[in-house]
Amino acid sequence: MRHATKPGSRYPMGATPTPEGVNFALFSRHASRVELRLYADGQSETPFQVIALDPEENRTCLVWHVFVSGLGPGVHYTWRVDGPCDTALDGRRFDARRELCDPWARAVSGAGWERGRACAGDGPWPAIRAIVAEPAARAGGPAAAPSLVPLHQAVIYELHVGGFTRHPSAKVDHPGTFAGVAEKIPYLKELGVTHVELLPVMAFDEQDVPAGVAARGLRNYWGYSTHGFWSPHPGYCQDPVRAPREFREMVDALHAAGIGVILDVVFNHTAEGGASGPIISFKGIANDVFYHLDPGDRRRYLDFTGCGNTVNCNHPQVTAFIVHCLEHWVEQLGVDGFRFDLASVFVRGERGVPLADPPLPWSIELSRTLARLPLIAEAWDAAGLYQVGAFPGLSWLEWNGRYRDSMRRFVRGDGGLVGEIATRLAGSSDLYADDGRRPANSINFITCHDGFTLCDLVSYDGKHNEANGEDNRDGSNDNLSWNCGAEGETEDPTVRARRRGQARNFLALLLLSRGVPMLLAGDEVLRTQGGNNNAWCQDGPASWFDWSLADANRDVLRFTRELIALRRRHPSLTRNRFFTGAIVPGRGIPDVAWHGPGLEAPGWQDPGCRYLGCTIAGLTGEEEDLHLLFNMSDAEVEARLPAAGSRRWHLAVDTAAAPPRDVVSRAEQRPCLEPAVRMRPRSVVVLEAR
Repeated sequence: MRHATKPGSRYPMGATPTPEGVNFALFSRHASRVELRLYADGQSETPFQVIALDPEENRTCLVWHVFVSGLGPGVHYTWRVDGPCDTALDGRRFDARRELCDPWARAVSGAGWERGRACAGDGPWPAIRAIVAEPAARAGGPAAAPSLVPLHQAVIYELHVGGFTRHPSAKVDHPGTFAGVAEKIPYLKELGVTHVELLPVMAFDEQDVPAGVAARGLRNYWGYSTHGFWSPHPGYCQDPVRAPREFREMVDALHAAGIGVILDVVFNHTAEGGASGPIISFKGIANDVFYHLDPGDRRRYLDFTGCGNTVNCNHPQVTAFIVHCLEHWVEQLGVDGFRFDLASVFVRGERGVPLADPPLPWSIELSRTLARLPLIAEAWDAAGLYQVGAFPGLSWLEWNGRYRDSMRRFVRGDGGLVGEIATRLAGSSDLYADDGRRPANSINFITCHDGFTLCDLVSYDGKHNEANGEDNRDGSNDNLSWNCGAEGETEDPTVRARRRGQARNFLALLLLSRGVPMLLAGDEVLRTQGGNNNAWCQDGPASWFDWSLADANRDVLRFTRELIALRRRHPSLTRNRFFTGAIVPGRGIPDVAWHGPGLEAPGWQDPGCRYLGCTIAGLTGEEEDLHLLFNMSDAEVEARLPAAGSRRWHLAVDTAAAPPRDVVSRAEQRPCLEPAVRMRPRSVVVLEAR
């Protein structure tokens, strides 16, 4: 059956279904001929209709468009685009023989895609096909769920959609999917997290791996190889045609439980790689617009990402593409915020030179839709531009790499860090206070997807990435870790106990710090990757969440759950203001006081000091004061307790104590009868005054 066509509209971009048919629109500034090819499904070898667009009827300004009557969701389609091709001179790569995926597609199919064949010099080449998708359900509307806690009170949980429920122990009906995540909402609620941060869920190329990695049967697991920025990843869907709706159903379920959704997004590079990479979409539509090209030889791509190409983010058309894409995920799919991978790329202008006032970061934060959301920058890139504490804009939050590194050094036993640790515990005012930002601008973390898990951080001195197929060359060599006396798996009870104590120390520091804590999924049950600190290609048990650990390590799970509860009942830990040392109105004590073990001044200048204490006043007379003690030395310390007035100190946490005394619920706490507490080596103690 052939469908009648009309000129159509240049807006909105992509494929937009209506009751009468589907409007298609594609940006391509320098194209001379454009063809739309319609397929019945992802397996169809030939299109059922080919529509050649007339530049007089089907082109407005820089956009080609056509309306196809009687067409509906489920149809697959590609574009063919022709135009000038002098790659060395102008960087354009038009090739009328290539079928291209729509960069604005709301859903895509990877059926028949072979990356290796797509990179070959001679055709025919496979194509990733776009899908005319069912619209997302709009049950929640464009606004974030009203029950979400403010970000400064949040506890973020970073998880991989596929790996969270693919392990057989997950026992879900739809493993490895958005629906599978929704099935685990009761666990997330019980843990106490307020937001999930999902590793990339925009459609990505699972085949984008080096040859040596592919030879081992491995694939791109993390998803930092996006090709369909407007589409949920089909691998996480039960039916790719329903991709937007399936994603929205997961979001609505999380919102109903009071849990927000933050997406880890990758706009710094695409799956098309460098000059030898495949032509999927952007290269064949507007290569010279979407990528940074070498001005001396425009066949070459400037690479500030380590992934072969760099998106030309501050070109007006690309800036609009990114901002509109983000707005789509909020307005149509219900997302509550974003974390931007290698966000320092956003600062680079022509030839990659950093700009003082780059358009893209400002356009994102000034968007009416995005301005109210958490916007989190990974404030560095692969070419050495490091902007932690200095990312441009006013409201951007940052992954605080300084926090991670300082806490790792302190817990492994490095001396001379107490001043640095006090600053990080207090919200990193050295990084954020000078330009009016606040503690919540700091996303605090000890571990994330990239690097050791918490279990491996206390179990390995070095990385063990041999399974990745790159001879252990990949991944960071500077992990700031300590194996507690044995490398990897051990049956030594002393080492095993020490590791558990160190894990509790890290969790306690993270959840007692001002700023926004982020947990890596599985750290609360000591998930291990066997020392692999770069498991980006490990889609298997090494990376999956093994739910049997929730029982095997239920003591650490309980510890994490109780620490989150303690944090959430103390507004003094989540207040979005920096400490000043001033007297709290109505309390008669300062908001914070720092101590050595005898309540003297801490050893700020002592290069061997590994002890720090502080007293944090409750914000009101009803909130209990806190006394926090951190002893990362190898010796016991007798720590005097400050006067508590008419109150008494109650022991809430002792990371050196055997469970269940490592964390004591408020109802089970007992008053301290002595003027001091004896801290064991490498431990954290928390007391509440009432």
